[in-house]
Amino acid sequence: MKLFHRFCRSLFAPLVYLAALLLLLEDWLWDVGMRVLRRLSSWPPLHRLEAWICTLGPHAALALFVLPAMLLFPVKVLALWAMAHGHALLGLLVIVLAKLVGAAAVARIFLLTRPVLMTIVWFARLLHWFLALKERWVERLRATRAWRQLSALAQRWRHWRQHVVPSPRSWMARFRRLLRRFRAR
Repeated sequence: MKLFHRFCRSLFAPLVYLAALLLLLEDWLWDVGMRVLRRLSSWPPLHRLEAWICTLGPHAALALFVLPAMLLFPVKVLALWAMAHGHALLGLLVIVLAKLVGAAAVARIFLLTRPVLMTIVWFARLLHWFLALKERWVERLRATRAWRQLSALAQRWRHWRQHVVPSPRSWMARFRRLLRRFRAR
């Protein structure tokens, strides 16, 4: 029996790592979408819409939370149809854009409706279970040697970018000095 469990664990381990990577990508998209939509929410019509969303009841908030996924599903199906008919780049672009827009919309709606959604007992339990599962998968991913190597590489890249490569402002300052020199001649 132990041999079977070991076989299953080794068989599913790559899938867990892939799922963890996808969850990290989703987290990144979530954060980027939140920042973009937070800036857009200063637009008065969108601000009024968000204020209305905050007043919804639990079931209406749940329906609104699911709405972006339902609205983007036909778009993704059309993108797959385009890919099947020889427009692979267009289909891929549409799927990526739909994923970005969907993640941003769901992130903002979740932020606005989270207090109300947490009053739904089964939703709160499901969210708690999912976040715990996600954390376990991400911890398994972070424990791998490949993750540590990538983290070290990313750290070196950040150090190099901050200390070796000049910032865009310094490039612009150098460009302006160069223009002044040519104008002075």
